[in-house]
Amino acid sequence: MTRRTAAALLLGLAVAGCTPQPAADRPAPAAFNDTDTAWIQLMIPMDERAVLLTDLAPARAGRPALAARAKEARKRLGDELVDLRELLRLSGVPDTRPHEGHTMPGMVSLDTVRRARTVSGEHFDRLLAESLRAHLVQVRMLCASERTSGSAEQAKDLAAVIERSVAEQITRLDAVT
Repeated sequence: MTRRTAAALLLGLAVAGCTPQPAADRPAPAAFNDTDTAWIQLMIPMDERAVLLTDLAPARAGRPALAARAKEARKRLGDELVDLRELLRLSGVPDTRPHEGHTMPGMVSLDTVRRARTVSGEHFDRLLAESLRAHLVQVRMLCASERTSGSAEQAKDLAAVIERSVAEQITRLDAVT
């Protein structure tokens, strides 16, 4: 072995020894399965659409108690969206909006938002209550599916939190409708 080869070999070993080793106490990143990513990608547009409707309640609702429920729902939706977007980032899945423009159960349609902008009082209250209830019922079902079939603990934990919140919100909505 020549000096040059020996020096190159020693340099290679030294560099290899400098590469950071994974810390034993650092948890491995959660594995997100298809259910996790589908749940996240569906929940984001569902909540964004519900925000469009709840944002109208302060100026259009006829019943103060219903406007208060909408305000609570709006806060919850905002908090959920922050958490869901963070999960999407952690999953490594790009934010491609695969459900953008879709109409599906529980998703407030853009047509509903347009109609809500043209009515107030009792008509708005009915539209808000029906749409919010459909949203909450569908979200509860989606969260139950995530908890059953998802694999990422962060996603399953958030689904459980949202599911409990939704159950409380349905009870509170029932009390004012």
